Amino acid sequence: MISVIVCTHNPREAYLRRVVTALSDQTLPRDDWELLLIDNASPQRLALPLDWHPHARIVREERLGLTPARLRGISESQGDVLVFVDDDNVLAKDYLAEVIRIRESWPILGAWGGRIDPEFERLPPEWTQAYWHLLALASVDEPRWSNSRGINHAIPPGAGQCVLRSVALRYSELVRNDPLRHSLDRVGDSFSSCGDIDLALTSLDLGLGTGQFPTLRLTHIIPPSRLEFDYLLKLVEGVAYSAHVFGYLHGQKPHDLRISHSRAWFEAWQRMRLPARQRAFARALERARQRALADLAAIERQRLLSASK
Repeated sequence: MISVIVCTHNPREAYLRRVVTALSDQTLPRDDWELLLIDNASPQRLALPLDWHPHARIVREERLGLTPARLRGISESQGDVLVFVDDDNVLAKDYLAEVIRIRESWPILGAWGGRIDPEFERLPPEWTQAYWHLLALASVDEPRWSNSRGINHAIPPGAGQCVLRSVALRYSELVRNDPLRHSLDRVGDSFSSCGDIDLALTSLDLGLGTGQFPTLRLTHIIPPSRLEFDYLLKLVEGVAYSAHVFGYLHGQKPHDLRISHSRAWFEAWQRMRLPARQRAFARALERARQRALADLAAIERQRLLSASK
C-alpha cells in the first residue's frame, strides 16, 4: 500500500481543493493507497470532505512545523511507500500508479521524485527566474539516480517525494534524537529548509539510492507573493543558512565556514560593485554564513563542555 501524506498549515482553500481533487482523480485503485491530511496547527481546523476515499482521514498535529507534521504522518501511516505532497501540489492522474511502477523497477532506490512544473498565477518578472530553483521546481528529462552523498544529482525535492517506509522510520529516529536536525524545515513563517534533502539522503544510510523520473509529474502552484523581492531575499538567506546547518550535520566543521580577513574584504568589495538587487542577495548569503558560523560554533562549544564533564 502507498500512504499519501499531505502536510498543511493554514492553507489556501482553493489550492488545497485542487490538490485533493487531483488525488481523487488518481488512476490507482483507492484500496491500494491511503490518504493522510496532516493539519499542522492551523488556526481554523480543517474540515475538508474526504468521504470519497475509503482510507482517508485528517490528523491534527499541534506542534507547529513541517518536520513535526512529517513525523506525525510517518507515525500514522501504514504504507510500504510514503508519498509526501505539499498543499499546493497538483499530481498528474497517473502519479501514484507511476510510484508503484518505479518501486518495482528500481528496487535499489530508497527515495525518488519526479518532474515539478510551475503554475504561476501571474507572469513573473524575468529577473526572478534565477531563483526559481528555490521554489521546489525540478526539470527532469530522463531517469537519473545516485547513491553518492558527496555529489548527488538525483535528490528529489520534498514536493511529491516518495520514500520507502524503512527510510522514513530511520529518518524519524534520527530527527527525534537530534534537535538541530529537527530545525531543518519550515516553522510558521520561517524560511528554514533542507529537511526534505535530509529525508531523501537517509536512503544512503540503508545502502539505497535516490532518483528522479520524468514520468512522475506534478504541478506546483506559485502565487505572486512568492516572487516578490522581499520574499525571495528571505528565502535565499533561509535556504543558505539551512544548507550550512545541513553540511554540519553531515560532517562539515564550523571552521570550514570561516574566511580570511583579506578574502572577506575582497568579497565585500565585489559585492559593492554589483547592481543593487544582486548586492542585496549577496549580502543575504553572507548574513546566512555568519549566522550559521556563530550558531554552529556555539553548538560545538556546548558539546565540548558536555564531553568534559
